[in-house]
Amino acid sequence: MSLFNRLPFPLILVIALWITCLALPVDAAQPKLVTVAYQYGANPSKLAQAEGRYEKATGSKIVWKRFDNGADIATALASGDVDIGLVGSSPLAAFASRGLPVKAFVLSGVIGSSEALVVRDGSNILKPQDLAGKTIATPYVSTSHFSLLAALAHWQVNAQQVKIINLGPTEIIAAWKRGDIAAAYTWDPALSAIKQSGKVLTDSEEVGRWGSPTFEAWIVRNAFAEQYPEFVQAFADVTLAANLEYREYGHRWTPSSPQIQAIARISGSRAADLPQLLKGSRFPTAQEQLAAELLGNDKASGLARVLQSTADFLKAQKKIDRVLPDYRNIIDTKYVTQAAHSQGSKLSSASSMPNSLPKQARNDAFNTLAGPATSAAEAL
Repeated sequence: MSLFNRLPFPLILVIALWITCLALPVDAAQPKLVTVAYQYGANPSKLAQAEGRYEKATGSKIVWKRFDNGADIATALASGDVDIGLVGSSPLAAFASRGLPVKAFVLSGVIGSSEALVVRDGSNILKPQDLAGKTIATPYVSTSHFSLLAALAHWQVNAQQVKIINLGPTEIIAAWKRGDIAAAYTWDPALSAIKQSGKVLTDSEEVGRWGSPTFEAWIVRNAFAEQYPEFVQAFADVTLAANLEYREYGHRWTPSSPQIQAIARISGSRAADLPQLLKGSRFPTAQEQLAAELLGNDKASGLARVLQSTADFLKAQKKIDRVLPDYRNIIDTKYVTQAAHSQGSKLSSASSMPNSLPKQARNDAFNTLAGPATSAAEAL
C-alpha cells in the first residue's frame, strides 16, 4: 500500500483540491485580451492609441473598436461586448440614470471647438434666430445634441420651431452633400467636412462658458475594474501622460508633425485641422482632474453637477425616465489619485497649471463646471 493510500481521506481531499487549483490557470494581474471602444475626435489619447502605448503599459492585447457615438458604446458596455469605452457626458448621464454598472475613471478632456454647430453657406442663416424652421442634424443623446439644445435655449430660440433630426457623423456628411440639412452640430470627421462649405455659429467651448459644459471620459465596467484594477490604473496613467505631453509640447505640433499625423489616422480629422481642434479643448492633468472643478467630491460642482444637469435635460427631452439624486457614485477617482501621487513631481513640474487651478484657469471652460449653471432642461 502506498503512502498516499494510507493518508486520511480528508487530507487526501485537501491535497486533491490543492493539485486541482495548481492545474487551473492563474488569473493574471493583467488580462490577455481587452476590448476598448472609441470614437472619432481630436484628443491626445489618440496619439497613445496610435503608438501602442496602452498595450506596452498593460502588457495586454487590446482590440480597438470604433463606434459612431457614445450611446452605442454604452450599450456595448452594458452587454459585456466592451470592457472600456470613451463616451461623452450626455450618454454617460443617460446610462448612469438607467443603472449601467460602470465608472468614469479618467477624463479624456473638456470638449471645446472639436464639436460645433455649422450652418450651410447659402442657407440664409446669418444669426441664431434664423435657425427657426430649418433642419439641423445631430446624433441624439450625444454631447453635441445637449450643446445644441443648450445653445438654442441661450439664444431664446424655441426648439420646437427647429426640425432636429438624428444623424451620426458619417450620415451628416452624406446629408450635407445632398442638401438635406441646413445645419449640423457634430464632431469630426463630419465637422471638418461640412466646415468647408459652411460657417461655425457656435461651438462647445462657447456653450460651456454659457453654463452647459460637456466632457469626454473613459468609463469601465465595474466587474472588469474589480477583476483587473492594475490594467485600469495603467490605462489611466497612459491617458494622463498623453494629456501632459500635449500640454507641454502640443503648441509645437504642426500638420506635418508625426504626432499630428498619428492622431489624424485615428481621429478621422484632417491633419490640417487638428492643431486648431486640439487647442479648442482642455486636457487636464491628474492633479487638475482631482480639483473641485472637475472630479472633486462635491455634488454641487464639477462633473457630478454636469451629469446632474445633463440628466435633467435628458429627462425633459423624454430620453430617460428618471434622474438620480446624486451622480458622484458614477465617478471613481482612485486611479487618477494614484497617478497624481506616483507622478506628482513630474506632473507639477511640466504642467502649465499648478495643483490648485488658478483664477485665470477658472475663467476658462473649467469655471463653468464649478459655478452656477442653467441647464438646457431648465431653459426649455
